[in-house]
Amino acid sequence: MNRCAVIGVGQTHYTTKRRDVSIAGLVREAALRALEDAGLTFKDIDAVVIGKAPDLFEGVMMPEAYLADALGAAGKPMMRVHTAGSVGGSTALVGASLIQGGVHDRVLVVAFEKQSESNATWALSTHLPFNASLVVGAGGYFAPHIREYMRRSGAPGHIGTLVAVKDRLNALKNPYAHLKIPGIDQKMVESTPMLWEPIRYLETCPSSDGACAMVLSSESKVTGTPAWVHGTAMRSEPIFRAARDTVSPQAGKDCAADVYRQAGIADPRRQIDVAETYVPFSWYEPMWLENLGFAADGEGWKLTESGATALDGDIPWNASGGVLSSNPIGASGLIRFAEAALQVRGLAGEHQVDGARMALGHAYGGGAQFFAMWIVGRERP
Repeated sequence: MNRCAVIGVGQTHYTTKRRDVSIAGLVREAALRALEDAGLTFKDIDAVVIGKAPDLFEGVMMPEAYLADALGAAGKPMMRVHTAGSVGGSTALVGASLIQGGVHDRVLVVAFEKQSESNATWALSTHLPFNASLVVGAGGYFAPHIREYMRRSGAPGHIGTLVAVKDRLNALKNPYAHLKIPGIDQKMVESTPMLWEPIRYLETCPSSDGACAMVLSSESKVTGTPAWVHGTAMRSEPIFRAARDTVSPQAGKDCAADVYRQAGIADPRRQIDVAETYVPFSWYEPMWLENLGFAADGEGWKLTESGATALDGDIPWNASGGVLSSNPIGASGLIRFAEAALQVRGLAGEHQVDGARMALGHAYGGGAQFFAMWIVGRERP
């Protein structure tokens, strides 16, 4: 396949409500920043790939058609991607495949969510006559999986609090982050209400408005400082299949194994310098540490407790503050991929990990059944 590189990244500031712009204005803001980073204009783009979580969230059906003009896509190929919460990551991979397959030389990938114009919690809460309502929002669905992880691993109850504090402290160094909570500590997190046992209010992600964009390029069209794509992988599995392990899904393991194989990684903890992973509820950090091969089964929480995943640890996770600090659902996965690229480009600002040369971007969606990952590096593959 042809080599692919990230040459431009653009993000909006993530916040509760962007009243000053429409959805079109939101995505255009991110796209223009990505183009500026790459030193290009819309005229230099061959195709656009746009990602978005369920249309039901904002009630705008087929938003890609409505947004074509705002993204300079009139008369150009435009593709919509939707894989639930992992859609941002999947969008980047679809764009990369168009470069790797020699279809296009420069592709603009964009993902967004304007949660202020929706009610995602209730959109995700099935009800009569479609189904008996068993949960309220994503947290109600994932809380039993977290409790089962705690039972299996013997993890103490404060581990989720540690992740919540770590990621919010990282967010203070990220100018785009939504939640900025100076002075956050374990006591503050533990004092907040229990939403879905064991998930407390400050152990869950916010509802954010925002968009993220990247410019992907073939080797011959690279400008500026690139982040080279070393591996890409997507996997999915049936949500209700018999004997499915919801704590450590097989699709996640298979996706990680594939992307590591492509990038020549045998020991992710030692060979990956920084990881941006999809952690919407704090307990998913130790769970994904195991699922992605950074720790043995039952040992992920110990890695978190040791401080290894902190910004000054040996394998920083979510240096940007992660999904716990900014969550425009459709864009959250793309933000992980974009932040990984910024790290190896050396452009992550105050949350830059020193010497980062290889980074993982990770996203999951649905009932932890859709996975998208990539490995980006400073050097050509």
